[in-house]
Amino acid sequence: MASVHETFWLMQRYAFVGHSASKPFPKLSYSAAKARGNVVYAIDPSVAEIDGDKTWPDLSALPGPVDGVVLEVPAAETAAWVKAAADAGIAHVWIHMGRETPEALAVAKERGIHVRTGTCAVQYLDKRFPHNIHKLLRKATGNW
Repeated sequence: MASVHETFWLMQRYAFVGHSASKPFPKLSYSAAKARGNVVYAIDPSVAEIDGDKTWPDLSALPGPVDGVVLEVPAAETAAWVKAAADAGIAHVWIHMGRETPEALAVAKERGIHVRTGTCAVQYLDKRFPHNIHKLLRKATGNW
């Protein structure tokens, strides 16, 4: 049976949200999802392009719907992005470890968003070292 984190990656269309002016964009998870054949959109209001793909300033500007959003922004921005996902009708949000805040989690609960947190999304997409070791350790400790 798939874990709650694994079920996030059973969908087809994702938005990856970063803020390159403050922290590097989540290129590893973005590229891995793209390589799997998922529809991916890069959202980064601070740059025009990620890996040769156009970026979008926010979720409302996307040219098509998404099933899930991966947030890897500074923690101070997380709650606002969770609200934006809810406003866009997106029911699944992955908040990168260390960026979850009580406010963001409260918004997710209040708005009925299925939130995944506490770990790095790349572990579920990239089978190379060191992510394969992280996966092995998380499975061994029952945290997968």
